[in-house]
Order: sequence, then structure tokens, then C-alpha cells
Amino acid sequence: MKKTTFLFTCLLSTILFAQNKQEQVLEQLDQNTQAYGEIAHKIWSFAEMGYQEEQSVALLQKTLKEEDFTIEAGVAGMPTAFVASYGSGKPVIAVLGEYDALPGLSQKAVAHKESNGGVAGHACGHHLFGTASAAAAISIKHYLENTGTSGTIRFYGCPAEEGGSGKVYLTRAGLFDDVDAVINWHPGNSNGADPGAALANKSAKFRFHGIAAHAAGAPEKGRSALDGVEAMNYMVNMMREHVPEDTRIHYVITEGGKAPNVVPDFAEVYYYARHTTRDVVIDVFDRMVKAAEGAALGTGTTMDYEMIGGTHELLPNLTLQKLMYDNLKEVGGYTYTPEEREFAEEIATSLNTDLDVKNVEGISEYNPIPEAGGSTDVGDVSFTVPTVGLYTATWVPGTPAHSWQAVAAGGTSIGTKGMMVAAKTMAKTGMDLFDQPEILKAAWTEFEEKRGEDFEYIPLLGDREPALDYRN
Repeated sequence: MKKTTFLFTCLLSTILFAQNKQEQVLEQLDQNTQAYGEIAHKIWSFAEMGYQEEQSVALLQKTLKEEDFTIEAGVAGMPTAFVASYGSGKPVIAVLGEYDALPGLSQKAVAHKESNGGVAGHACGHHLFGTASAAAAISIKHYLENTGTSGTIRFYGCPAEEGGSGKVYLTRAGLFDDVDAVINWHPGNSNGADPGAALANKSAKFRFHGIAAHAAGAPEKGRSALDGVEAMNYMVNMMREHVPEDTRIHYVITEGGKAPNVVPDFAEVYYYARHTTRDVVIDVFDRMVKAAEGAALGTGTTMDYEMIGGTHELLPNLTLQKLMYDNLKEVGGYTYTPEEREFAEEIATSLNTDLDVKNVEGISEYNPIPEAGGSTDVGDVSFTVPTVGLYTATWVPGTPAHSWQAVAAGGTSIGTKGMMVAAKTMAKTGMDLFDQPEILKAAWTEFEEKRGEDFEYIPLLGDREPALDYRN
């Protein structure tokens, strides 16, 4: 009996010690809010697009180096990808960070539409994503230091999430093969930690080559590359009736000619195909290629295409997700200042909606079966290692991603406050995983059951090298 009491006392002391050290780490995060906010706003001002994030990467690497992380730069053939590591041995816990901006969404941090004079903007909040993830990794590092806990914390600097599939190349290169769990998050318009849901995606640029001629003087000698693009678009649009109804197909014509009186000898169209399962995406994409081949044949042009991106759907891990949700509930939301409230009201008006801050000040109800609305290259990671995520209110409620309103809020203290909710939740989750190996074991059991014994990872973008110039 005395031995049992002694063991129980030791266990209780260990738990209380760990809890106390966790609280100290989270308090330190709070104290560094201004510093992390400044880093995020610098990256917001850089607004660098995929594979062009040189200043953003330099700032994040500097921040991690100053905390004694070892940096491996330019990994997996991507100059703006890197891995920052601290510690040694198992377990290995990874935190993902992004930092690429979107083209054409330059916006000032004001509650009305006003260009910031740039060519891109952080309309998906990746400036906050990368910064909060770095903050979480640094906090977990402090915890390992302060408690003498063994293991490795890694920050993965992931470029070009917006269409460039940076994490697919990291996954393909085997950089997650020794990782025990992956933590990530995403900016949003509310606080929540539902199981991940995302659409599988294949994207490509289809390029048609024709024969230039005077459009009035010698049209019979020309073969219009633009006709090829338009014929392809027409056929793909007819396909929409004959694909599963939750399929998503979208495109933009990126090059259509220079002058109406010149038959275009080159034209290009950029396509995405999405669905909740990668097998459907593969089938739809193959049909799109056939449409492009037919368009070229019918217009007397030639066609080639370049794969740009390809991502798996997300494989959720409910074991980790429950832990993340509980930690988010403990961290809680935040309250607007009067100035933030005024800004939020104006943004809500621009969105034709009423301002509801329930899930800014609190946490949204756990939804075990969320609906997928977009795609992410985190999907490929999630089929390699148990992966968990959350979203926080870095934007005004009702704000859609990829909008000027998202850029605006992300450049204010609203973005910073939401970012710090994410940083604290991820840090707490990471510390728990180091302290509770039984959670990792359960997560892997679930992961292997869901993925299946016969699973073979095949990247949807094939064996192509990173599309480093896809934003040019």
C-alpha cells in the first residue's frame, strides 16, 4: 500500500510539474505577442508569391536560428523550403509553416478596398500561419529545455501552398518519414478544431501553339492558339454535366494573344480539378487532357501541358483532433478592442452581413464531419504521418479567404490576436505529445487503420521537379 501511494504521489508530482512548465511557456508566448506580431506584419508587407518568398524565409530562419534551431535550407529542390530542428531522438514532432501570398490581392490594412500598390497580398493569411507556427515550435523547444524532456521539435518551412504544392515535394523527398506527428493550423473567421477536410486537386497549364498570320489579310494561313484554348474550355464546360456533382473545375486564360489583328500563335489556360477523393480527380483530369488533345486536333494547333500542382485529400486523425480541440477550448478566444470592433463592423458591412463575434470570443462547436471547401498540400503529409490542425479567427466573421477583406484584417491587431490563439494551442498540443506517448501510440493505430495496409503513396503531380516559376 505504501509503495502504491508513493508511486501515485510521484506520478501526481510529475503531472503538476509538467502543467506548471506548460503554463510558464504559454505565459512567455503572451509576453512575446508584440514581437511575433511585428514578424507577421513584415511578412504581410513582403507579400511574396509561391517560390519567391525569399525575404519571408530569411526572417523566419533568423528568428529560429536565434533560438538555437539548426537550419537545413533549400530542401527538396525548393530554394525557399527549409527544415529547422532542435533536440534529438524520438519522438519527432513537426510543426508546419507557410508564407506565400496570392497574386492580384494587394490591399491596405483598412476597412475599405484600397490597393497597397503591390502585385500580391496575403489573402489566405500565410504570414500569420508561418509566424504562429514558428512561435509554437520555439515554445515547445523552451519546454524541452526547461523540463529536460528528450525528443526533437521541427519547423517545416513550406513554400508555395497556393497552387505550387510545396509540401508534396517535401513528402515525396521523405522528409516526414521519421516524424511521429504533425501539427498545423490555418487562419480563418472563427476559432475551431474540427477534423480536417480538403479536396484532392490536380492543376496544369495547357499551352496551345498555332501559326501567326494577319487576321484580315491572310486569315486562311493562320491557326489560332486561342481557338484551341476556347475549344478546350467549351468541351470541359460540357463535361460538368457528366462528372460527380461535387467535382470542382475552374480555369483562367493566362495568355490569349496580343492584338486582335494577329492570329495568336500561342495561348495558355490554367486549370484546376478538385474532388473529395483523389481517384475522381485523376479521372476528371485525364478527361480534361483528352479534351485539350481534341481541341488541338480540331483547330489545327498543337498542345502540351505542364503539371503545376497535385494534392491528396486530408486524412483526419480523431485521436489528435480531440486533443487539439480540448487545448483550444482551454486557450479560448479573444475580445475586440473598441477600435477593432469598429473595423470589424465596417468589414461586416462590406460583406453584407451582421457582425457575430460568438466564435471569436469563444470556440465553435466540434463538427466531426466538416465539409471540404478548398485544397491543401497538407493532404499529402496527412497520408504519411498522423496530422492535426485547427483554425482561428484572424479575419472578421463572415470573411471568405482570398478576399481583400482577409488581407486587410490580416494586417491588423485582429490578425495578431487570432494568430496567438493558434500559437498557444499548437504549443500546448505539442507539449502534450511529448509528455503523453500513449496518445501518439493511439494516433498511429488509428492512422494505420484508416490509411489501410495496402496504401502506396503516389504523388498526383508525378515525378516532375518543383514548378519554381509557376507565378511568372
